[in-house]
Amino acid sequence: MSDISFKDRVVIVTGAGGGLGKSYALEMAKRGGAVVVNDLGGSVDGPGGSSKMADAVVEEILAAGGRAIANYDSVATWAGAQRIAAAAIKAFGRIDALINNAGNMRYKPFEECSADDLNALLSVHLIGTFNMAKAVWPHMKAQGYGRIVSTSSSAGMYGDENYSCYGAAKAGVTGLMNVLAHEGEAHGILCNVMMPNAMTRMTDMVSAQMGAEDVDRSRAMMAAVQNSMSPDFNAGLVVYLASSACSTTHMVYSSCGGRMARVLIGATDGWQGSKEIPAAAEDIAAHFDEITDLARGVHTPKSPGDEWRIVLSKADPVIPAGKASL
Repeated sequence: MSDISFKDRVVIVTGAGGGLGKSYALEMAKRGGAVVVNDLGGSVDGPGGSSKMADAVVEEILAAGGRAIANYDSVATWAGAQRIAAAAIKAFGRIDALINNAGNMRYKPFEECSADDLNALLSVHLIGTFNMAKAVWPHMKAQGYGRIVSTSSSAGMYGDENYSCYGAAKAGVTGLMNVLAHEGEAHGILCNVMMPNAMTRMTDMVSAQMGAEDVDRSRAMMAAVQNSMSPDFNAGLVVYLASSACSTTHMVYSSCGGRMARVLIGATDGWQGSKEIPAAAEDIAAHFDEITDLARGVHTPKSPGDEWRIVLSKADPVIPAGKASL
């Protein structure tokens, strides 16, 4: 097994002043990459700003003989994203990988969430990911190479209490990646999503707002997973996905307690109704077990057209791959 190197590669890591982003930045710098350490330096819920966090990470990289610059712009604005990309080009001349890691948090019951809460999280997680991908895209496209690793969450993919705004924003990141993977592949731009698990400032904030019963459950889980909730346990997967060694795209991966896994978005084999007469609610009820049965088979379509091909192949000749008009 050959070593994975970032020699002559330039990486932007957003939200890299601490936690997960810091681990990613340090590991890529250790492997020879030039790193743009972006961090607004704000609080976990968003407000505020300081250069100290990003500067400290850059100082650590430089002290170890690596290459890095700090950036303090917000990914939530298009102007900020453009400045982040421009800083990478000015300092290092290219952009090879983007790690969309910047984030903020609201943790409260759905009925207590406001439009401002939702907008705050969408602005950083979803719109920030969009802004950054758009800012680096022309540079990656021109050189015929790029890796974009974006951050979703188990709260968005699986759901959990008190994460309505956060989950909506994180699920949106996965939807965006699904499209970028299609559009980027022909240009050598591979796009994947990471679902990390780690103890960070964000999880500390959530723990502070949990009820006593949830805190006890969380502590028991922490004892079971031991050191594997350190941010460093997530870095290996992100570094691989951001490297030239990675050849996969359009995938979601989970790092959880030292276990790495692919997360699937799929459809069961289902029940095929008539193609001439619409199924009635009573028909659905009669065949609901078939509709939901995982044991009969699960498909993972790569596109809407791919799902059509799977459905039509059950009774009709397989239609050729390519664009489908919907």
